[in-house]
Amino acid sequence: MTADNSPPPARSSDGGDAVIPLHDESVTVEKQRVERSRVRVTTRVSEREQIVREALEHEEATVTRVPIDREIDAHPSIRQEGDVTVIPLVEEVLVVERRLVLREELHIRKSRRTVEVEQPVTLRSEDAVVERVTAPPSPVRSPNQTSPEE
Repeated sequence: MTADNSPPPARSSDGGDAVIPLHDESVTVEKQRVERSRVRVTTRVSEREQIVREALEHEEATVTRVPIDREIDAHPSIRQEGDVTVIPLVEEVLVVERRLVLREELHIRKSRRTVEVEQPVTLRSEDAVVERVTAPPSPVRSPNQTSPEE
């Protein structure tokens, strides 16, 4: 048949006989979804204890008072002598005239030490478990598909 649904014209064979087609077969292909298996994914968290070691620095300051008791002309500034910081302490003394007297200095020496520290910590990790769940083959029918028994 042609697109306008009229029968095709008669054809003649080599012997001159007319051939009239009576029936023409065609094929229609349909697809259906078939579930073969399923998978299930679950996660689980596991914990483990681990010791963490780290070096921590600890700094201490030692203050030593050094008496001076000497008259000075100007206020001295804070200075650094090697690893010692020197902070002058000045007192004004009222006399007939005003004079600066260096009474003492504070000498501050810093010392540094390293201490090893161990601390337990809890670490977590997550794993995925994939299981295959098999199901019997069952075709999924479309609404316009008929069963072979109908």
